[in-house]
Amino acid sequence: MQLQSYDPGNFYDELFSAPGQPRPQAAPLIDWMGQLSPEILRQHHETAQIALFNLGVTFRVYNDDQGVERIFPVDIIPRIIAEAEWRSLEKGLKQRIKALNCFLTDIYGPQHIVKDGIMPLDIVESASGFLKPCIGIKPPAGVWCHITGTDLVRDGKGKWFVLEDNLRVPSGISYVLENRRVMKSTFPDMFQTIPIQPVDSYPSQLLETLLNLAPPHLAAPVVVVLTPGINNSAYFEHSFLAQQMGVELVEGRDLVVADGYLQMRTTKGLQRVDVVYRRLDDDFIDPEVFRPDSLLGVAGLMEVYRQGRVALANAPGTGVADDKVIYAYVPEMINYYLKEEPLLANVPTYLCWREEDRNYVLDHLAELVVKSANEAGGYGMLMGPSASPQEREQFAERIRHNPRNYIAQPVLNLSRVPTLIGDQVEGRHVDLRPYILNRGDEIYVHPGGLTRVALRKGSLVVNSSQGGGSKDTWVLQGSGQ
Repeated sequence: MQLQSYDPGNFYDELFSAPGQPRPQAAPLIDWMGQLSPEILRQHHETAQIALFNLGVTFRVYNDDQGVERIFPVDIIPRIIAEAEWRSLEKGLKQRIKALNCFLTDIYGPQHIVKDGIMPLDIVESASGFLKPCIGIKPPAGVWCHITGTDLVRDGKGKWFVLEDNLRVPSGISYVLENRRVMKSTFPDMFQTIPIQPVDSYPSQLLETLLNLAPPHLAAPVVVVLTPGINNSAYFEHSFLAQQMGVELVEGRDLVVADGYLQMRTTKGLQRVDVVYRRLDDDFIDPEVFRPDSLLGVAGLMEVYRQGRVALANAPGTGVADDKVIYAYVPEMINYYLKEEPLLANVPTYLCWREEDRNYVLDHLAELVVKSANEAGGYGMLMGPSASPQEREQFAERIRHNPRNYIAQPVLNLSRVPTLIGDQVEGRHVDLRPYILNRGDEIYVHPGGLTRVALRKGSLVVNSSQGGGSKDTWVLQGSGQ
């Protein structure tokens, strides 16, 4: 098929170094797929989409207050990462999680990083994810961020950068697992030929991480997954992970604080809950502490948590580290807390609250990507080069009105991966979200992660809500890679 003659163009392509020249780690895949006709490949692609539909692998897009269920499309040409390259990423991700956990411990405690002049206090306190009720809380084993999804990108030279951190309720791991299941059923021979690290251990690794939070004297700790409900965009993932771990999927109405503990309503009466994997935002978890109008959380939950009678993952308050202004300080956190140089670089970032940075951004909007500090999913963002003069002026007014809420970054020439578009193979831009589990004494980085692909030609926005899809991510194993 035409994959063997694919031309990467003037981009860093992850499978090809030049037209018709696959990279060493990709050569076995290119040889294998080269034996398939375009018609057969298209049939396999359609089979994969049908399989995802039958599995119910969906996400919900919100538009005008109405959610629309969509299948999250998977492209059947995978992304490949050599083992040595993955080991380097793994070290950088572990370093970053250590520093972020130190920051959360510090900022909700003695605040040394502020007192020593590394970070301004008003930047921390003005972050929407900074929760004053969490000051003084000491989570089990001192771990705040148990599950993290860190977004990575590569530039035009193939260098990796951290694009953002996701510590509150990172989603997407279910697509990683289901994509792999579909790919193995679609191309079983390929998985017997190419040494690919398995991904199916994640639910057991996650359960071990959660059980590690329970008091050691409990013989059989009770773990639940707390979901906002069926209308949430990631509800498929909530139910999937609960089923895979063999634990109960609950909503706030299924839980109650009674006799000083968090209890779950069952047909046999109340049952104590020891660990909650929460999949709803901080503001909704306890109406007595945060939003009083929340119907999704549990009244009194934070008091039980503060007393150490229930564990929450991730800990409330971790959202402060998701703030894109706070993100800009992570390299300083690594230097400050770990006394090390960052192994993974941030994308160069302009902070609009600084007058010098703001003036530069306003003068160069046509060249930059501008992001709101707390938006996600591709919303609240300006792609300067493709925006109209009117859109740029509207964003300029927003920046002038609330400079703290905006950062700007250069437009990276993101790496691409060959992607099946109709009957053609074309390059499309990708990012990568690895998943990291922090148990305190051990940090586990799941091999691979969610590769999101911008299916629209020329687009740099990979989010599913903006028309993106996904690819199976292959981390190779073996000393030869």
